[in-house]
Amino acid sequence: MLANTNETNQSTWLKSYYFTRFAVAAAWVLLAFTVARAMPSLAAIMLVAYPAWDALANFVDARRSGGLNRNKTQLLNFIISIVTTVAVAIALGKSMNAVLAVFGVWAVLSGLFQLATAIRRWKSGAQWAMVLSGAQSALAGIFFVKMAGGAATIDITNVAPYAAFGAFYFLVSAVWLTVSDARRRSAQAAG
Repeated sequence: MLANTNETNQSTWLKSYYFTRFAVAAAWVLLAFTVARAMPSLAAIMLVAYPAWDALANFVDARRSGGLNRNKTQLLNFIISIVTTVAVAIALGKSMNAVLAVFGVWAVLSGLFQLATAIRRWKSGAQWAMVLSGAQSALAGIFFVKMAGGAATIDITNVAPYAAFGAFYFLVSAVWLTVSDARRRSAQAAG
């Protein structure tokens, strides 16, 4: 019974966490494509805030899921996101290409850590979407680094699709867990 309670608590937490991650990322993307596009100072704040939010989210999730010592991949993701926050703030003083390069390195590392976290959590359900998200993040990071070395004009809208895909995967995971829990409750009530 205790194992079922722990699984239910974990599922409830993950649903809430994934819905929250979706909402924040979706709002970020909306602002990036609308208001921030024409306001460089807002875009700069948002670019610094994005990895900072990821750090906070990983920290809170790890604490709710047994602590940072039990969740090494999230601890590493937390650390790399903090370092990235500082690096983005510094890169903003150089160029948007430098910012995109920093985002690229971060996307690769955080994607790999997210992938590892999803594999570790596989039994929690809906982790296939997090595996895809982690893999896609790593691939997008490689693309960002390559793009940062080019001559194209870079702005916040180059990062926004990356955030949009992240939002999509968080929404898929949250909905998948919600449907799975409803089915499980329905089967228990019928049985």
